[in-house]
Amino acid sequence: MELAKITAKGQITIPIYIRKKLNLKDGDKVIFIEENGKVVMENSTKVALREVQEAFDGEAERVGLETEEDVVDLVKQFRKEE
Repeated sequence: MELAKITAKGQITIPIYIRKKLNLKDGDKVIFIEENGKVVMENSTKVALREVQEAFDGEAERVGLETEEDVVDLVKQFRKEE
């Protein structure tokens, strides 16, 4: 458990242990998510990446991409169309 003090401006310093755990660097943004009556803080970049991955889940199979070579061929095909 880590403790942080809120300033008069509503700011906090995230303890180093938590910053390391969330892989937060200077300038990164965090997101606060309410889950089951609790508020969870997460690295916003990781949340966005996870949402994109979930959105694309199953798309490779749907379009018939089975290997890395299939992906490279698809990219080449799109580049020819531009």
